[in-house]
Amino acid sequence: MEPKFIAIAVFALAYILFVIFPNRRMPVAVGSVLLLLLTMTLSPLQTFWAVNWNVMGIFFGMQLLANIFIESRVPAFIAEVIVDRAGTVAWATLLICILTGIISAFVDNVTTVLIVAPIALALARKIKINPTSMIIGIAISSNLQGTATLIGDPPSMLLGAFAKMRFVDFFFYHGRPSIFFAVELGAIASFVVLYFIYRHYKERVKLIPVETVTSWVPALTLGALILCLSFASPLNIPAGLFCLAFAAFALVWKRVSTGAKVFGQIKALDWDSIFFLAGIFILVGSLTLTGWIAVLAEALTGIVGNNLFFGYTLLVFFSVFVSAFIDNIPFLAAMLPVAISISARLGVPPQLFLFGLLIGASLGGNITPFGASANFIACGLLKKEGYPVKFMDFVKIGLPFTLAAVFAGYVFIWFVWR
Repeated sequence: MEPKFIAIAVFALAYILFVIFPNRRMPVAVGSVLLLLLTMTLSPLQTFWAVNWNVMGIFFGMQLLANIFIESRVPAFIAEVIVDRAGTVAWATLLICILTGIISAFVDNVTTVLIVAPIALALARKIKINPTSMIIGIAISSNLQGTATLIGDPPSMLLGAFAKMRFVDFFFYHGRPSIFFAVELGAIASFVVLYFIYRHYKERVKLIPVETVTSWVPALTLGALILCLSFASPLNIPAGLFCLAFAAFALVWKRVSTGAKVFGQIKALDWDSIFFLAGIFILVGSLTLTGWIAVLAEALTGIVGNNLFFGYTLLVFFSVFVSAFIDNIPFLAAMLPVAISISARLGVPPQLFLFGLLIGASLGGNITPFGASANFIACGLLKKEGYPVKFMDFVKIGLPFTLAAVFAGYVFIWFVWR
């Protein structure tokens, strides 16, 4: 069998098994990679470079930082403040999602989830509720707002580089409201969805014990990292290097201040999610390397014809569907030239299709636990806490959230940029 057909068969089988056996995702991913290697569909070198090592550095470094952050009791302290100010658990959860969005507009989504998730987990422990819906809300809020700025998410950076857009162009481009406002309109619509999901959390927490913060150093370290990451993306400095460097500092500080063993901190990491994440990159990379992404892009170009509205609508919602199952970075990279081709054929400026493509590809990943790196990292955190996430548990929250956010942004971009 040709490598092209082996790649699609292994990919399809792996994703089916992910749905059927959600608690065995890591062995399935690793086994699929081994199958690709044994059948020589991918070479060892191709396998290595298929992994996004920048995201892996972010994930590894932020896991270490997040663990130390949790041990400092700062997340529990923040959880108390949020609960006291919010009044009910529903509004506390919504405020946490808003906090996630604010951070994610300037920091990578994976990093944002690893920063904010401990706060939600501490809140859930205090009031003794299942944190699944809260953590899913954090992940999808992160993916949404990461699209709003040039430095918020890799797809935005990819579009910015392709279209030669500056940071301010994401706010106003050629005198018109740009991507930021489309995302914020989607955020308002999706906020309503989250409110209906969380509205039954009407508990009012009484007489919360006052948490004692053991040290503010981890929180200050995270704050410094956020500032560095905000400036790192425009300078093309890999965010993963910053995360690893700050994690190394945190490990040294932990060792010096408390005598904690470095090996113990590393052993406590969620290694299942680390290997699963690497496996996902390789599976998606196999589709890119064997030409399946390009085939999809060419087919879409032929379908559009000369209908502007149909072409725009098809591009947006096709991107939503594909990105629900395929990592949006290689998909967006393949589709950007297609968007330019469609706009040239129809004789219109490319912004309509480029912006619509970004909205669809970035937000479509919120539908499933496999559609975005932040999603399966959030699921990994829940599994570590003893709450494995089923496929439909995620879809029940991610699908209505995504449809609301995408439709609002889709309409906004059409009326502003058609």
